[in-house]
Amino acid sequence: MNRRQFTKSAAVMAGASLLRGAGKPMRAYVGTYSSPQGPEGSKGRGSGIYLFEMDPTSGALTQRSVYKDGSNPSWIALNRTRTCLYAADETETGAVSAFSIDSGSGELTLLNRASSGGAGPAHLSIHPLGKHVLVANYAGGTVAVLPILEDGKVGEPVDIQKHSGTLGPANAASGPKGSFAISGHDKPHAHMIESDPMGHFVLAADLGLDEIFIYKFDTASGKLSANNPASFKLPPGDGPRHFAFHTNRHWFYSLQEESSTLVVCDYDSAKGVLKEKQKISTLPKDFAGTDFTSEVVISPDGRFVYAANRLHDTIAWFAIDSDGRLSWTGEEWTRGDYPRSFTIDPSGDFLYSCNQRSDAIACFRRDKKTGILAFTGQYTAVGTPAIMRFL
Repeated sequence: MNRRQFTKSAAVMAGASLLRGAGKPMRAYVGTYSSPQGPEGSKGRGSGIYLFEMDPTSGALTQRSVYKDGSNPSWIALNRTRTCLYAADETETGAVSAFSIDSGSGELTLLNRASSGGAGPAHLSIHPLGKHVLVANYAGGTVAVLPILEDGKVGEPVDIQKHSGTLGPANAASGPKGSFAISGHDKPHAHMIESDPMGHFVLAADLGLDEIFIYKFDTASGKLSANNPASFKLPPGDGPRHFAFHTNRHWFYSLQEESSTLVVCDYDSAKGVLKEKQKISTLPKDFAGTDFTSEVVISPDGRFVYAANRLHDTIAWFAIDSDGRLSWTGEEWTRGDYPRSFTIDPSGDFLYSCNQRSDAIACFRRDKKTGILAFTGQYTAVGTPAIMRFL
């Protein structure tokens, strides 16, 4: 190797090292179920919101602290500047908590709490402009918008929308053979809310009504108004839970909890309209029995979709074709029970499964070329983990 080749090779390796974080640990927060009344009537065994450091080479997690909070901070989100964290307190009264993040230590300080506008908030997100928190109240069947004040605190809701419509049947129209995945079709259940990437529309999945509601969003006031059409309908009983936008902003993936399916849509960002073009199972072809899906995530490079199966306890992955359609590629056992959610680290090297009923987070190395997951052998003990977010 001559000097020029050596210099070029060294530059490439240095660039790769920078992409990996140059060995510098990354911080991550984990929200848990922490109250005596946890999910599905079970006891929460977490202590609040945990702070971890991740080794970017091995993926190992080391706990640094925990903000003790017994109000079920089961979903968390960070603002764009990573100076504040917001938590959905999944309780009967329902609240959103705002925390400041110490830039040196990563420690959390509670700023304030405000009503979530309904019972049992299961999901929240930050609008792209950073001025509002969007929250989905599962038990209350409502979605709400809370303003983010200049000091990072949250104000009381400026808008609350109560979902209504025709309830879906107990059994999913598209479920696997022999499935008894009967969940929330007793009343409206808002399960997720998020803005589209442009910030013009807000979408909210309602499991009980088998619809994804689409709202126009007034960025000044935070008010929601019905789009035309006002919703995107899924097959009866399928139970839309979570969804994800592709990095190109034009493809949309909806995950159905009770049918264990992914629906692929084209998204018209100018009109806020979804158009279905594929439906695919998250389970192997020969699967029979009951499964509840939980989370859908797109890899940072936009090449793969991952989805979590509970009871079957796997993470399945799908290759994304040139038109956005999916091809089922494989699955990996979560090494634990009931993955409530999972997270891919910013580098795309590792995937972490929050195995709720096993009280641990399992770490997997991700092959960026094939999407394949390989268990690293690492478990991190956390009581009833629900969500993990990287700082």
